[in-house]
Amino acid sequence: MQTWGMSPVSRGRKNGKKPSPKESAPARRTSRPALSSVPDIRDQSPRSHDDSETELRAFTADMLEMGGVLRENDDPLMAEVAGATLAVLDALTEGSVLTEGSVGTAFLQEIVPRLEAAATGDALAVLLAVGSVASGPVSAAADAAAGRLAAAGVSRPRWADELTAPLVAGDFQRRYDDEGVAVFLSCTVERAGRPHAFLVHVDPSACGEAADLLVLPAEDLPRVLEEITAAARKDKVRLRTETLDAEEFRWQVENALDARAVHDGELPFEDDEEAAPFLRFGEDDAIPFGEEDGEDGPPYEALAFVLRSRLATLPTPRKPPAPHADDDEDDGIEVFGGMAGLVRMLDERGMDPAAVAAGPLANLTGQPGLPAVGRPPTPPLPKKPKRAKEQQAPIYQVKIGLRGAKPPIWRRLDVPADTSLTRLHAILQAAFGWDDSHLHVFETPYGRFGTPDADLGQRAERPVSLEQVLPDVKAKIGYTYDFGDNWEHQIVLEKILDPDPSVRYPRCTGGRRAAPPDDCGGVWGYGALLEILDDPAHPEHHERLEWLGLDNPADLDPTRFDAQEVTAALSRLR
Repeated sequence: MQTWGMSPVSRGRKNGKKPSPKESAPARRTSRPALSSVPDIRDQSPRSHDDSETELRAFTADMLEMGGVLRENDDPLMAEVAGATLAVLDALTEGSVLTEGSVGTAFLQEIVPRLEAAATGDALAVLLAVGSVASGPVSAAADAAAGRLAAAGVSRPRWADELTAPLVAGDFQRRYDDEGVAVFLSCTVERAGRPHAFLVHVDPSACGEAADLLVLPAEDLPRVLEEITAAARKDKVRLRTETLDAEEFRWQVENALDARAVHDGELPFEDDEEAAPFLRFGEDDAIPFGEEDGEDGPPYEALAFVLRSRLATLPTPRKPPAPHADDDEDDGIEVFGGMAGLVRMLDERGMDPAAVAAGPLANLTGQPGLPAVGRPPTPPLPKKPKRAKEQQAPIYQVKIGLRGAKPPIWRRLDVPADTSLTRLHAILQAAFGWDDSHLHVFETPYGRFGTPDADLGQRAERPVSLEQVLPDVKAKIGYTYDFGDNWEHQIVLEKILDPDPSVRYPRCTGGRRAAPPDDCGGVWGYGALLEILDDPAHPEHHERLEWLGLDNPADLDPTRFDAQEVTAALSRLR
């Protein structure tokens, strides 16, 4: 059995267009051979009914050559993947094969008759492979043609009977970390005594999409999982293991595949030479599936197609699919049908729709009874710039100001552009003297990042770098610390500098005034605290001194600032 793993373009793929071979992301895989001997039929451009006879013959010849490889193999999984690869090619599709489940009429009307006319074992193998994954008229035509060839004495491939054997899935596991860096869903499937495994890498920072998908021999799964755990441990990420039941596993995997399908329909394919390997915790560490990068593996869509067929054998989830973040974030309510549904919902809950329309709805929209207007969709997160292994990231000069503080309180820092948001959070805590005892979030044009929390609409910050959310000079993002005191900061990219080998980063190069202490009640509470400390006769004066652990009010000097002290605090983060 082959091992097939795809490392698709996670941020630049999509828009329904399939990538050319040069655009396809290289795959990380084991040393076992993949479909290296199968002709790369993705090199063929789409062909319609008006294509010349020469082109149709050439395409049929390519498929027969692939059929020869399939006929010599004894693994039915290879035939399924090959058939799914055919099904998702532009040359054979009209519309979305993943949603409609059938290949186009060009294949039905032109290719199937030509394969049957060839009357060879190679043609029979291709027809069986397509029939195993297609549905509707194409499946019927491929199966019928295959049946006629078999009846005429054409030898069937060894795996033909195994395609109809029942599938038995098990060993459903979920591996995850507490910081929301990555999730891995795995299972094994056995058919006719042949066990294989699926491993899905879920990216929590991208709406929980299936970022990568690996199909491998079941006996190789423990080793691959050990490599994943070791790679995580190297980056100080602890993976936990959870056993799932079949229904929950199907629900989680289908949500990941569906989120990926939404993204694949939103963004155009791009030539992404920096496509991530199957897993990357740090900037340079990838799981060592093998020494060579395969460029001839099946596309992600084909593997997902086969995986969905396996999921269909599991119990149907009783809970509804998880809503996609892009589907339910500030979308508003449709004025006519939507408002009627809202009124029915309020009535069922014993609430007065008229009172709600005159109150909360009016407050939200400014117009009684009208729905809120949805905000523009969040743009996709920019990709991380690709650099040579020895090349250093540029230095970002950023100015961080505390909103609402009068006189202003701010810091100017030099930070490597590839600093993760997790580390940036630690840098900001040190620069302002916060004690990191509360929640925080980064507000960016590309979404909210912090500790992953679906209720708060926050995605994982750890995989995101500063340069992704501040791509240009004068770009701005927000940083809020302590949702009670609500310390809001504005971070502005002032300059992009070349790194200085004599300087240790991050460092502080400027600023003004001391930062408020934690838990003092926000900007307003800090002002009140300073007034109390300045008045020895105030009834709370001694209580506040004791709370701050101070003997003298002068020890809290709001005007004090020392860039070298801040830099020293930053150096202790290393």
